Amino acid sequence: MVFAHDTESAMRTAVALVNTMTPPDTLTTVGELEGFFRTWDYTGRHNRTGAELAEVRATRARLLMLLRSDRDDAVELINEWLAEAQAVPQLVRHGDVDWHVHGVRGDEPLAQRILVESAIAMIDLVRADEMSRLKPCAAAGCEGVVLDLTRNRSRVFCSSSCTNRASQAAYRARQNH
Repeated sequence: MVFAHDTESAMRTAVALVNTMTPPDTLTTVGELEGFFRTWDYTGRHNRTGAELAEVRATRARLLMLLRSDRDDAVELINEWLAEAQAVPQLVRHGDVDWHVHGVRGDEPLAQRILVESAIAMIDLVRADEMSRLKPCAAAGCEGVVLDLTRNRSRVFCSSSCTNRASQAAYRARQNH
């Protein structure tokens, strides 16, 4: 299944944000939030304050609930979040990014924009019955989330770190037998 650019981007961002919670937490300072903002090409309001950091950190648990939910529960959360934000999806174009959907204005708080953009992206996964693209990381002890956009649904680890740890463990296991 091929998703629109903004759907893939919002889903990758949501998963990346949720995965900042896996130890060690990598979203603990305003500087780390600034890096996240730049890495994931956010536009619009960005206050660069401790309060904004706290709001974005608080969204992680809500996003995790959405990313781990089944299809029907996801619909309830999506509808709740869109109503809560009084979302009015509109097509926008800025910078090098062609037409894509924003659900709220760019001057709304960053945490709200993240939730709404994630909810809008999840609409595509729900409608296409592709919720299985989201799954837990297969690495032992990892609580991360995997967004598997591969054609054959073969991605099982949330990060290269988990991939490397699993590969090293498998190598060591082969050497001991």
